[in-house]
Amino acid sequence: MNPIYLPDKNGTISRYSLVHSTPLAVPSKAKFTSRVAYSAAHVVADPFGSDDPVVNPAVDWESTMKYRHYLWSLGMSVAEAMDTAQRGMGLGWGDAKELITRSAKEAKSVGGDIACGAGTDHLAPHPSVTIEEVIQAYEEQVAHVEASGSKVILMASRALAACAQSPEDYKYVYERILSQVSRPVILHWLGDMFDPNLAGYWGHNHVDQAMDVCLEIISDQSDKVEGIKISLLDEKKEVQMRRRLPEGVRMYTGDDFNYPSLIEGDELGYSHALLGIFDAIAPAASSALQYLDEGKEERFRERLDATVPLARHIFQKPTYAYKTGVVFLAYLNGHQSHFRMIAGAESARSILHFTELFKLADQANVLTDPDLAMQRMKPVLELAGVSQMEVVR
Repeated sequence: MNPIYLPDKNGTISRYSLVHSTPLAVPSKAKFTSRVAYSAAHVVADPFGSDDPVVNPAVDWESTMKYRHYLWSLGMSVAEAMDTAQRGMGLGWGDAKELITRSAKEAKSVGGDIACGAGTDHLAPHPSVTIEEVIQAYEEQVAHVEASGSKVILMASRALAACAQSPEDYKYVYERILSQVSRPVILHWLGDMFDPNLAGYWGHNHVDQAMDVCLEIISDQSDKVEGIKISLLDEKKEVQMRRRLPEGVRMYTGDDFNYPSLIEGDELGYSHALLGIFDAIAPAASSALQYLDEGKEERFRERLDATVPLARHIFQKPTYAYKTGVVFLAYLNGHQSHFRMIAGAESARSILHFTELFKLADQANVLTDPDLAMQRMKPVLELAGVSQMEVVR
């Protein structure tokens, strides 16, 4: 295998030798039995579909659907039209509607599990927005998701965060929506590290007080709540909330830093998964969860723990730029022919970030075809001015 030359922050270019040089064996699994595992999936941009990817982004629907089939083939459930799909960060409600419709249809064709995000992102957040307008926006999106045949993930609302005056406003909105859904939903608590517009969600800036409000909403209508996905990147807070959930309500971890221990759990319970990182490490996650199904906890942790340094790198601050790393890894692994993103989000990370990502993906053994990944990495480096001549500065 030909060498690859990688830069570092000091301007030095060094030869890098792959740790894993053979193609990765990709597991196949119909369903997991010990945990539910949702991968929040990214969308593939069409680089030729628009002359302005920021104002008028274009989606490559064929490649986007193909990636969902890949996740289902690994035993994953798909969390659709979430922030991993650049929802509200390039992907508008019009395209999200089509994404939900298409994905729900594809899920039905193969018996794949799917849940889709319903929010209020077609309603611009502003203090002048009314609570009733937020409710109407939620109702529109929930109706579309349910009409598609999918389960609802009730996403956090920027508009609600902008106009709510108290925790009572949150309780009122969620009780109104939950009273109308046709089957239990997954609630979604996204921390402000993922979206600064959601600071103070549930009416409090302090996590413990916010948690109390959220738990009260869940307890009041626990028959309408299948579970809650929280993304706070705080393992202790997730465990604390998990232990306070009403019986039968699941915790779905959205903690892309601490997922192995949270999924494994303890003597008092465990978390299921709804993770953006599972898009990037799908084969490793599938293998690990199969080990867990077989009662091989040590092998589960060994396989999943190896991916944590990569996850922490992809989700480093600013955390909301993690989608760029997810898509870059999909490009390296041959799931799309290019590294372009809707809204031009491929520019959100530096060449040094991608270089470290490449090395950590290799070390985590999540490059499905290392030779292909290296051949795809080289032109990215060349474009950044990193020569692949056999010269080390």
